[in-house]
Amino acid sequence: MIFVTVGTTDFDALAARMDELTPVLNEEVIIQTGRGVYVPRHAQHFRFAPSLDDYYRQARLVVSHGGLGTLVEVLRLGKPLIGVSNPDRFDLHQNDLLGELERGGYLLWCRDLASLGDDIRRTASMQFRRYEQPPCRIHLAIADFLAGKDMSVWRRP
Repeated sequence: MIFVTVGTTDFDALAARMDELTPVLNEEVIIQTGRGVYVPRHAQHFRFAPSLDDYYRQARLVVSHGGLGTLVEVLRLGKPLIGVSNPDRFDLHQNDLLGELERGGYLLWCRDLASLGDDIRRTASMQFRRYEQPPCRIHLAIADFLAGKDMSVWRRP
């Protein structure tokens, strides 16, 4: 099964392209459509769910908008992932994020929805790097701040 998520906003272009591809994929496709107005005709779909974890776990492949929260959730599960930046987001920050994750070998960045079908086929022969979440040290920085310690050690060079 291929699971597609657009997150909490709308990304009708992604939902419509996946719906268009569904008949030729010979695989079940489920699309989470969020606040979009497009209604898929070929794929199963729903707007929102309390959690998408079960869909991620059942999926052979996840196709996702480029939101950080969703990408990290999927990468933590070790699922093959295609990330698609939503050009309607105001600053195109998703391009930066998807570019970094692709350079790291964690996902495939679909830069053009016209190539999404080819990208889906390409993932079958790709090896993705396992995502290891970096250790969180924010609690140490907060403790140092509250204790009045020198915060310069926490600044990046």
